[in-house]
Amino acid sequence: MPMFTSSVMLTAEDGIRLFLGHTARMHTSVSLYHRHRFPTEIISHYVWLYFRFTLSFRDVEEMLAMRGISLSYETVRKWCLKFGQTYANGLRYKSPRPGDRWHLDEVFLKINGRIHYLWRAVDQDGDVLDILVQSRRDTKAAKKFFRKLLKGLRYVPRVIITDKLKSYSAARSEVMPSVEHVQQKYQNNRAENSHQLTRLRERLMRRFKSSGHAQRFLSAFGIIASHFRVGRHLYRASGYRALMKSRVAVWEEAICVEATVN
Repeated sequence: MPMFTSSVMLTAEDGIRLFLGHTARMHTSVSLYHRHRFPTEIISHYVWLYFRFTLSFRDVEEMLAMRGISLSYETVRKWCLKFGQTYANGLRYKSPRPGDRWHLDEVFLKINGRIHYLWRAVDQDGDVLDILVQSRRDTKAAKKFFRKLLKGLRYVPRVIITDKLKSYSAARSEVMPSVEHVQQKYQNNRAENSHQLTRLRERLMRRFKSSGHAQRFLSAFGIIASHFRVGRHLYRASGYRALMKSRVAVWEEAICVEATVN
């Protein structure tokens, strides 16, 4: 469908060619993107935009329109639903093993008038390890979260750092009895600060619609967002550029894309 951007008329095909003119040529996995009308570069880029920045589906739709690409926000939503968790899993498997100090914390989410709890684990560098939305925060819920972490990460940490919730101690003694457990004041600020981005997205989305909706979104959002938030203040300019270059390369592997040199 033709559309106008500024005073120039572009078709969807022209917009795609314009976008690809500023993007490296890529070879893609046929199975993952089979029967999709738009190229992999466009799909992966706008899924990245949605999870990386505080944007709504309509914001991404408008950004596409400014590039001369006409589609609905519902298409963007379906892309994020289909590819978001796949990309996050790819990042988890392609990235180096996280640190051996796990910071764990839980924060409440109000969903349809009921209180749920978002359990989150990050390593000493602030990278999100995993999340789990549950309706309780007792010992059974803590054990379930520990087992999910161990199953997904496939290694045992050297130490875990939590607040003084007693459920952590009871669950650790059963699931990870050999792991050191630290429960000192201010030691768990890293995990508590990691909830800030979740609160921003929760306000933008006008709260989560269900516990399943929260789990689906946050499990992908946490991994993708933290992969690109590396703490700019901790690096010199050259070190930051080198680190971001390596993380972009991991991202391209995770989305089944291999860039080629022109």
